[in-house]
Amino acid sequence: MFSTLFLSFVLGANPTPLQSAVWEVETGRCESSCPAGDNGNAIGPLQIWECAFIDVQREGEVYSDCEDLDFSLEVFQRYMKRYATEKRLGRPVTDEDRARIWNGGPRGVWAKGKKKIKLDKYWAKVKNVLGNSNN
Repeated sequence: MFSTLFLSFVLGANPTPLQSAVWEVETGRCESSCPAGDNGNAIGPLQIWECAFIDVQREGEVYSDCEDLDFSLEVFQRYMKRYATEKRLGRPVTDEDRARIWNGGPRGVWAKGKKKIKLDKYWAKVKNVLGNSNN
């Protein structure tokens, strides 16, 4: 909790508990110059794929902006606003839904087979971090 508050003050970032947990799982809270993940397909503190960025891109923004923590958090919020909605899911949205959409794409909540197993493991990691941050 202290580290999140400290980083919020220093960096200007104000991550939600879910964003903090995703950040921890994705990069161990790497703040800058984070290594590319997913075989070079994802960049920045929240490991954003270019296709996810393009889904929520605004005029004047470029993919490399995702290297910045504040911008990564903004992309996360926009992505959730677009895909993690009650209207789209047909029920109230949970943090589990948001984590699955973040890691598995817009249809991550409905994944089947190997992708579902992968997302189950991802959610377990995020849930563990969320549980530990509440202590």
